Amino acid sequence: MGLRNKDLISIHDLSVGEVATILDVAKKLKRKQKNGEPHQYLKGKTLGMIFSKASTRTRVSFEVGFWQLGGHPIYLNDSASQIGRGEPVRDTARVLSRFVDGIMIRTFSHESVLELAKYASIPVINGLTDMLHPCQALTDLFTIMEYKEVLKGRKLVYVGDGNNMAHSLMYACAKVGMNMVCACPQGYQPDPVIVKTAQEDAVHTGCTIEVDDDLFRASKGADVLYTDVWVSMGEEDKFAERVALLKPYQVNMELIKKADNEDLIFLHCLPAFHDTNTVYGKDVAEKFGVEEMEVTDEVFRSKYARHFDQAENRMHTIKAVMAATLGNLYIPKV
Repeated sequence: MGLRNKDLISIHDLSVGEVATILDVAKKLKRKQKNGEPHQYLKGKTLGMIFSKASTRTRVSFEVGFWQLGGHPIYLNDSASQIGRGEPVRDTARVLSRFVDGIMIRTFSHESVLELAKYASIPVINGLTDMLHPCQALTDLFTIMEYKEVLKGRKLVYVGDGNNMAHSLMYACAKVGMNMVCACPQGYQPDPVIVKTAQEDAVHTGCTIEVDDDLFRASKGADVLYTDVWVSMGEEDKFAERVALLKPYQVNMELIKKADNEDLIFLHCLPAFHDTNTVYGKDVAEKFGVEEMEVTDEVFRSKYARHFDQAENRMHTIKAVMAATLGNLYIPKV
């Protein structure tokens, strides 16, 4: 059956072979794009892009990527559509299914995405919810593969808030046999149901998925250190509490040294709050006396950092997902 006409809501829903296929197609599409080779596998197709959460990388990667594949993307936000406000999600799903060939949605509620997928007759791609961020995690696997070649047996350590990014990384690592430790403080650890599910997936690929509140113990021997923002959109009222609890979980050079691996790479899904060169950064520094948050500027600009390659790879990986699910391209099962 493969990936054609399949939703991408969670990496947990993909088989080991389907994840491998997406990574392989991403590699081929990136090479074609760099070489200027035509790859318009979605010519004549249209993608509806629903954004309830603001974005830079997600919008640009989907919009430019779909255009490079020969298709036409349509941007819809809360003010330009009736979804969930003047029209039930299920009705929007049915209507859009008659106009476009696929739907990408970036929103707060994971339940809204599940409902959209249930009632749509076309593929639905989860561009982010408060629970999961599958496209980013697939991008991260692709980026690690570019630098480490082999994923199986590697160790990824996620540091900080056990959020949607941590959840999707656990599912992703479990599918490729990569060991993962979530180093998170008590009260900010990942959803135990998702941890359990990822651990069950990991049994089939021979890796381990763990949660640990001891940052230095968790980071020992890491091939990849990964972090995300401490405060996501919609959580600004909890900033003081989050900074106090997460400050000891900052990625800095001390942590890099504790990992004891000179070949280590650092990843961040961006945006990162590593200095005061933004309005938000200045505001935080003035209110809380914190000039660097989840990662120090030293690490962000260090030889270990690969986050700008990671940002570019979002487009190549998303193109692979769209070509495989919406296209006429034959993707053999791996």
